[in-house]
Amino acid sequence: MTTARQRIAAAHAPPRVREADALAFLADLSRSLAVSLDLRETLPRTITQVRDFLDVEGIALFLLDAATQVLECKVSAGPVDVTGLRLAVGQGIVGRAVAEDATQLVADASADSRVWRAADETTGFVTRSIVCAPLRTAAGPIGVIEIVNRRDGKPFTDVDAELLDLVAAPAALAINNARMAGALLEQQRLKREFDLARHLQKSLLPRRRRDAFPVIGVNRPAHEISGDFYDYFELADGRIGFVVGDISGKGLDAALLMVRAASLLRWAGKDGLAPSAWLARANDELCETARDGRFVCALVGYVDRAATRVQFAGAGFPPVVVHRDGRYTGHVAGGPPLGILRGIAFESHDVALDGGTFYAFSDGATDVRDAAGQPIGLAGMRALIARHARDTPQARLRGLLGDLKRLRLVDDTTLLLIEAPQAEHPELLLARTLPARAEAMRELRAELRATFDEHGIEPRLRDRLVLAVDEACTNIIRHGYGPECEGAIALRVLRSDATLGIELVDDAPAVDPASIKPGTLGDCRCGGLGVALIDEVMDEWRIEPAEDGCGNRLVLRKRIETWACEEADES
Repeated sequence: MTTARQRIAAAHAPPRVREADALAFLADLSRSLAVSLDLRETLPRTITQVRDFLDVEGIALFLLDAATQVLECKVSAGPVDVTGLRLAVGQGIVGRAVAEDATQLVADASADSRVWRAADETTGFVTRSIVCAPLRTAAGPIGVIEIVNRRDGKPFTDVDAELLDLVAAPAALAINNARMAGALLEQQRLKREFDLARHLQKSLLPRRRRDAFPVIGVNRPAHEISGDFYDYFELADGRIGFVVGDISGKGLDAALLMVRAASLLRWAGKDGLAPSAWLARANDELCETARDGRFVCALVGYVDRAATRVQFAGAGFPPVVVHRDGRYTGHVAGGPPLGILRGIAFESHDVALDGGTFYAFSDGATDVRDAAGQPIGLAGMRALIARHARDTPQARLRGLLGDLKRLRLVDDTTLLLIEAPQAEHPELLLARTLPARAEAMRELRAELRATFDEHGIEPRLRDRLVLAVDEACTNIIRHGYGPECEGAIALRVLRSDATLGIELVDDAPAVDPASIKPGTLGDCRCGGLGVALIDEVMDEWRIEPAEDGCGNRLVLRKRIETWACEEADES
């Protein structure tokens, strides 16, 4: 292999030889850069190769900090080590190369006013000639490679500038690739941490109770993870403790503080202290560990199982609302947020519900933006509550959250509702009768999708449900009524808390339920999925005689809550 001096001597050879020599070196350089994505390992070796190939006294590589617009020397080789030297964009020949995105050639440094001379004055090194080439990418220069003084004493020429420009291309590519790979690894690391934090947060939220429980809540993160939380738990004396919290700030640090605050507030409330004392204890504990100015807004309290009275205290939390017989009563929670100052006294409140409903919501609810971009405020929340006042508590929370989502959420949102338990009645989402004809199915599919969307059914589950109903109706048309298609199909869609029920009633000849068996879904042809698809999608289904003894009734059921948990686990 030729030496560096032989390569330089080749500059006097025919152009074909010089070109082949340069290409061979560039190939060697590219292979060297491709060995590792660790810039600390590759850059020192790279600049030594370039220095020897170009036969120069000194070489340095600067990288640009896009945020500060400062170039910092990351590695150098030569008589003087300038590693760590920092120059602003536009400062000296190095800075000009980035500012102008052009290779800079200084044949005589002593006579060129653009040269930054502070380094020579400090070190005693004499700079005679300079070439600087920007490290170009599609997004602009990311740094500069600089060579100083040919070893033969001659000034640099356009040939040297062109060679350095060629060398800069694979160097820029390698550095940019290493940065992107590093950014990707960092994103993957953060995603793993965010996923862990999200699953941990979800594990802290209480499971919905089915035994006529008076407290229900819902949380909707504005981003990947939430800084809001809620909790409820039973005490030995029969009371139910509840908590709603909102952590200041965003990101992983806020998520970790949320986990600590949620655990701490549950622990402090288990002793049955008065709400004011409950907050005081939690505040003193948080003051010992909270850092970086973060704090916790919280509302805590107790309610009896019949939901006749609520005791509560707040720390930097928005006012609570009691809605009774069309009238609203607001109660300011009072007190500063937790985690700021030890020894704070909080105030307890005692409210008789008298058949009303107690609403607590984080400021993410009142900060939701309307069509004009303005926060809806407390008045907007009262209007939304009034819109859904006749719904069951579960349907009311779903409706409130659906309305807030259709506006524009700008922060995490948590809603907590307390109301005397009532007998549960299924909520009718859709009822219609359609002719038993294939051409009626298109309109039915569209109406089902709109209904499921309106009530917050996840899009993927929505599509599966629509397909199952479509197949069920198609089977009734084809096999129940037969070619004449004389008759109708009555459809009802109901929701009872977390269960979705779909009923299809026809007046076709009675079917023997024992004769209908699901096959294997994978063996069914397109258009003939029928019972196999219904069996795959639904949690439960059955066929029975219609109530008047004429016709058939097909009942389909799907647990929406189970689906939501499965979706969360998959994500």
